[in-house]
Amino acid sequence: MCGIAILGRYSVLAFPGNEFLYSCCRKAFTWDLQQKRMQGYATSGCIKEAIETLNFMRNVPGKPTVYDYNALIHCCSKSKHVLLEELVGVYVAMKRFGPYPNASTFNTLLNGMLSHGNIKDVFIIAEEMCTSGFIPSFSFLSKLLKKSLKSGYLIDALRVFKLMLRLDYCPAEPNLNLLIVCLSKAGMITEAFFVFSVLLERDSFRGAYSYNPILWALCKSGQSYTALALFYSLKKKGLAHNVCSYTALVYGFSRERLWEEAFRCLAEMQTCSCKPNVITYTAVVKFLCDDGKIEEALGLLDKMEKEGCDPDLVTYNIILHKLCHQSRVAEIGELVRVIDQKGLYPDPFTHAALAGGLLKGGKIGVATKFLLDIISRGCTVDVVIYNIYFNILCHENRSSESLSLLRSMMEIGFRPNNVSYNTILKGFCKDNIDEALELFDHIEWGVNGPDIVSFNTILSAACKQGNSPMIRRIFYRMEYEGIKLNVVSSTCLIQYFCMVGKIPESLKLLEAMTSNGPSPTIVTFNTLMSSLCKNQLLGIALRIFKYLKGTGLLPDMIAYNILIRASIREGNDQLMGQLLREMSSLSLKPDAVTFGSFIYGLCKGGKISEAFQLRNQMIENGITPSIAIYNTLLEALLKRGKFWDIILLLKEMVMEGCEPNAVSFEILSRTITKGWMKGYPRATKLLEFFMSANGEKRHIMD
Repeated sequence: MCGIAILGRYSVLAFPGNEFLYSCCRKAFTWDLQQKRMQGYATSGCIKEAIETLNFMRNVPGKPTVYDYNALIHCCSKSKHVLLEELVGVYVAMKRFGPYPNASTFNTLLNGMLSHGNIKDVFIIAEEMCTSGFIPSFSFLSKLLKKSLKSGYLIDALRVFKLMLRLDYCPAEPNLNLLIVCLSKAGMITEAFFVFSVLLERDSFRGAYSYNPILWALCKSGQSYTALALFYSLKKKGLAHNVCSYTALVYGFSRERLWEEAFRCLAEMQTCSCKPNVITYTAVVKFLCDDGKIEEALGLLDKMEKEGCDPDLVTYNIILHKLCHQSRVAEIGELVRVIDQKGLYPDPFTHAALAGGLLKGGKIGVATKFLLDIISRGCTVDVVIYNIYFNILCHENRSSESLSLLRSMMEIGFRPNNVSYNTILKGFCKDNIDEALELFDHIEWGVNGPDIVSFNTILSAACKQGNSPMIRRIFYRMEYEGIKLNVVSSTCLIQYFCMVGKIPESLKLLEAMTSNGPSPTIVTFNTLMSSLCKNQLLGIALRIFKYLKGTGLLPDMIAYNILIRASIREGNDQLMGQLLREMSSLSLKPDAVTFGSFIYGLCKGGKISEAFQLRNQMIENGITPSIAIYNTLLEALLKRGKFWDIILLLKEMVMEGCEPNAVSFEILSRTITKGWMKGYPRATKLLEFFMSANGEKRHIMD
């Protein structure tokens, strides 16, 4: 049998006409072998050797074909060792030298690039595919759109969406909704609305969840009236809104302190099928509390109860925080009792609201006892609670103790965050900025290292101290870490320039920020105006104020208080009247600082009776006088020798729950030590007793 096979083989080759057939068979066998070798190289990531193998067979007529190149690209795509630039290089070579890419080439290349996550270049190849007369599939473009969104490449996702429209593809509704959500969250509201309008045109609209993200984006960016216009425009087209749609408007108007519109939306919800839910009410409660309208917030809480909409722990936490801020002990106790009655167990947010509110309200001792109590009772305590405790220790000039505590806690598994470190860093900045920088270098920062807040913490302290060498050192560190100045950093520098008398530099920096960024905020303008007024440069401050109004930013109460204080100090009654009229036109009401400035002006002019009348008017208007106001009144009474009036005022302070601070004690101590009360022995004894008792109380609280 073997002999016959051999004979047969040789007999075939013996025929003169079969030499060509033999040559072809040999070349086919060789080509098949080379093709397998090429694919092996490509799969292993050796693209150079794969291309050389492919080119080796160019002497075979018709080889290599476009399918051979497609196989090369496909195998290379599977390898993790091939650079995408090399794959694109193969594609470019095919265009220049042949064989010319076909539809399969493009599809293989696109899928390979997408699997490697090279989303940005994929779109370019997809566009070239269209230019070459081929069309990417609907499924591929849908996959590319979804992957672009998940990777956060919104511009590319939008380009893919527009390409799909051009090819008369309509993306799946989930992808379109995801595109609208992502664009809205990124503040690309115009683009989000464009996508939504396509939904409307193609009758692909399914529900309010498609446009609600746009309403929320508008309301969160201070464009609530635009959101309202869109809301009613859609309503006219017969589109049904849901609770989320109304809640967006309520949130936006409340956020912008447009209370009439906010409550009008709430009233409309009551008349339709979209009743306000706990999220709707909580949004209003939050912004009422932020606006200092705690009574209205408590009233809304009662309204929720009557309507059968039970407040949740988030709602209570917001109000608790504000009550603690205002030291309203009775209401705090009542609210905690209500929380307990409803079976709501206080969570870390509740504890943080109470502790943070007490700290902001100046009740440091009470906040400390509260935190130590919940820690000792084994309550769930997170990093936020500990950060508040670190903040308290730093407030009491115990920064070293807070650092030791943090390090000891880390040994038992506590994981601090950047807020923890930045809090302690700020404490060290108050004591010794050089020590703060040394601590900065030795902190075990997380994976991302120190953030801009970390640098700004030290920069702010250095700028306030006018410490030029330290500012330069911080800039060097920021450059080394690759962190750029933000608006807070630039605002600190403006404050520094004003402090060291370099007013022109501060104005140039503001101009540069306006032109090139980071864009100045209202805080930036207020910082500059405050510094200018402290330097008796009210005229320049007014120019900055005018410039501020031209930028589109609205002056806030702080801006007006800065200028009112300066105008009172300079006795410029005309300017003061103008500022008050402007405030009224912007619906800005005088706050404790405004009243404090007027009381200061009256006391300065010896009009103490009028100052007390204004203090009484404050209380009638529901504004609690600050300790700064009482200190102004104490100082004025001292200068006029009204010692019994000082005793009466101290009694009123005690009754109103306003505790004297270090400035108060300095004024009272000066009253006694200077011997100004020699003719008032009884008043002197009462004053000494008051100082002794409150000094002991302060000691206990600390």
